[in-house]
Amino acid sequence: MTKKAQDPINKWLDRRTFHYRDFANLADLVKLKEKRKVTISLCFPTLNEEKTIGKSIVVMKSELMDRYPLLDEIAVIDSGSTDNTLKIAAEFGADTYLASDYLPDEGKCCGKGENLWKALYLLKGDIIVYVDTDISNIHHRFAYGLIGPLLQDPKVKFVKAFYTRPFKSSSGIMPTGGGRVTEILIRPLFSQFFPELTGIIQPLSGEYAGYRKLLEQIHFPIGYGIETGMLIDIYQKWGLNAIAQTNLDLRIHRNQQIASLGKMAFGILQTFWSRLRTYKEINQLEPESLILRQMQLQGDEADLIEWDIEEHERRPMIEIEAYQKKYNRE
Repeated sequence: MTKKAQDPINKWLDRRTFHYRDFANLADLVKLKEKRKVTISLCFPTLNEEKTIGKSIVVMKSELMDRYPLLDEIAVIDSGSTDNTLKIAAEFGADTYLASDYLPDEGKCCGKGENLWKALYLLKGDIIVYVDTDISNIHHRFAYGLIGPLLQDPKVKFVKAFYTRPFKSSSGIMPTGGGRVTEILIRPLFSQFFPELTGIIQPLSGEYAGYRKLLEQIHFPIGYGIETGMLIDIYQKWGLNAIAQTNLDLRIHRNQQIASLGKMAFGILQTFWSRLRTYKEINQLEPESLILRQMQLQGDEADLIEWDIEEHERRPMIEIEAYQKKYNRE
């Protein structure tokens, strides 16, 4: 890459890359929140997270509601857990919602993106913070580190997390190695079609925050493509300078098997092709099949396994009549 091509990315990195320690004075963040006159909601999207959801809620509520009034609400939006996720969440003080119970006229869908989309309808905040619930080293920095840039600079409308992600293998735990789909799929694609987005260190990170008035205007893929679609849409509509990123230090969570990463990549590609058609007018790209075929070795024999993976998308929430009425967007 030439120096000329690097300059815009490097300039953005200098202006829009933060560390959670930059916002560690929570009393100052509360003052900024009051000055901006905004409300802030935290959403935990869940599916069978009974082992971690209680701790996640306790950490955020004790530090960012009880000790420092930075958050106005904490809610769990669930995909239909069959364990005790919702019961535990309610016992620890979060508002709980089963996603399928709301906006029934829009039809039934299930997935993380569906939960995030429904959160716009269910939660009240001007700023919505999304934090995954499989984080074993959960800390309140996973929320305030994302809120900080939004309150500090009115030009920042959306903040992504990045972090060190240890990788657990048969030989032990390596200090890095997470983010495999990013490095073998997303970064090469961004480099070719959306080069300015290569400055985003972890585009597939599951933690991010943004203003409602921005999030309500974009499509939400309901499955694996949610992070990719959201990032490209925000970049295309509001530009790179509306986006920032924060180093949250260390994130420990369960690592996916290679076969699961293949499913993720398959779904992400569908979202990516749709963005190429929308923003690059590349209309020839249309998958011939939505069946992912993977090989599984059983001793000396190889079995072909087929997965039907089709990425559906929710239209912008601002187009939903029930949302328009609820939030006076008519």
